[in-house]
Amino acid sequence: MSNYTKSTNFATKDALSSGNPLKIVKGTEIDTEFNNIATAVATKADLASPALTGTPTAPTAISSTNTTQLATTAFVQSVFQAMYPVGSIYTNATNSTNPGTLLGFGTWTAFGAGRVMVGFNASNSLFDAAEETGGSADAIVVSHTHSATVTDSGHSHTFLGNSTGGGGTYYAATGGSLSASGPISASASIASATTGVSVTNASTGSSGTNANYQPYITVYMWKRTA
Repeated sequence: MSNYTKSTNFATKDALSSGNPLKIVKGTEIDTEFNNIATAVATKADLASPALTGTPTAPTAISSTNTTQLATTAFVQSVFQAMYPVGSIYTNATNSTNPGTLLGFGTWTAFGAGRVMVGFNASNSLFDAAEETGGSADAIVVSHTHSATVTDSGHSHTFLGNSTGGGGTYYAATGGSLSASGPISASASIASATTGVSVTNASTGSSGTNANYQPYITVYMWKRTA
């Protein structure tokens, strides 16, 4: 791109005396000036849809500008830096490249490995300070109680008998003591039964490592530190 430079100073001719040959404007002088102008014009960009080459520059607007002014690379960088001030978190679902390389500014460190983020809550001591951590990856049984169901399937007592001499007496428990209740034959069997009581504890939930994670999806997270 060329700038126009005048070759002849025509104004100086006015001060020359009449008859001075330098006072005459020559055709070659005019032709040289027109050629210089034509070269300069031909190498300038058009106002409508110019096709610029090389490394053109332009004035840089402040980041809050909201006009049709051209956005320079410096302007774009200032906007990104305003979007990601120190302390900001950058996330990416697939690209693990440090944001300092991707965005071209700042110092970034990997953040929150194996953790999810939760909003600040001044009324809850677990969440009332920035970057507090808590929780556990393993299933922990919270203090609780179980209900129990008792089933009595009926019961009976052992009968004690004496079959000596082909006869005898069986005894039944009555009021906490044994009493004779009648004869028993030599061929009678001695009956015995056990108490039929069972207890069932109700259970709920699941247990085991990683059993109390919330639904999650893994991403790359970075924090801007400078």
